Amino acid sequence: MHRLPPLRELQVFESAARLLSFRKAAEELSVTPTAVSHQIRLLERYCGQPLFQRQPRPLQLTTAGAQLLPVVRDAFLSISDELARLIPGSPIGHLRVTTTSAFAARWLLPRLGSWRAEAQGSTLEVVGTDAVLNLRTGEVDVAIRYARRSPTDGVAVELLRDTFHVVAAPSMLRGGIGLIEPQAILDLPRVEVGWPLTDVDAPTWRRWEAVARAAGRRISGTVRPPQLKFYEEHHGIEAIVTGQGLGLCSDVLVARELRDGRLLRVSDIVLPGYGFYFVYRAEHPRRGALEALLRWMQRQAFA
Repeated sequence: MHRLPPLRELQVFESAARLLSFRKAAEELSVTPTAVSHQIRLLERYCGQPLFQRQPRPLQLTTAGAQLLPVVRDAFLSISDELARLIPGSPIGHLRVTTTSAFAARWLLPRLGSWRAEAQGSTLEVVGTDAVLNLRTGEVDVAIRYARRSPTDGVAVELLRDTFHVVAAPSMLRGGIGLIEPQAILDLPRVEVGWPLTDVDAPTWRRWEAVARAAGRRISGTVRPPQLKFYEEHHGIEAIVTGQGLGLCSDVLVARELRDGRLLRVSDIVLPGYGFYFVYRAEHPRRGALEALLRWMQRQAFA
């Protein structure tokens, strides 16, 4: 039988390497930072080389440490997954999901009660950010990518695809509820959400105006720019819901408000959106847990 590696030291290494902090690893493992440092030194002695660059701060992995981390992480995840399969009624365990802040707040969060009821005892960690976190390095287990085309950094399954509509709170429509001509829309207060300048087809007011003109709608004079602009989509939607101005909104993200009448569609000119893709790496050691989450999300998407 092969000599077993120092399992306790590997557990401590995985925590410290993932968190890049001996102090945080100590808190996670309920030990002292000194104990973490001691275990890391024992593992480095076993490996014959340093695994962390301790100076200058912040703590960083050496090349050897960076190579060892995904191997150790996947091994622990694989053991956890197999034990879960063996134990009847065992929970799915811990999954870390990244998605945009707007999708996390407006689509995922209201549905999490259903997930907790279905996967009792499991833990879902949601990282809401517009940054693209790396699936390969194990920063996260799943990414809900918002993209025009299918992502290429893992297995990608399209969950939803949205369309952008001009919407308004009823308080903005003093002239009555119904469709409004583009000229009147562009004369009203409007809210803009920031999009990357590199995306020429982004659903901006400028793009919407161009589509309206191309459709033969009359727009005269100089169009004023939107009076409010937000770089966080969720904040922009909240401003629109509270009557701060008309907005171009994803029908996926404002579905509840459209359903209960807090927002109304006021134009028949719409813009194509993007797809929401469930992405994970094919060789993930806990693929069964990921597929359980995928099936739940698919049911929610089609509900």
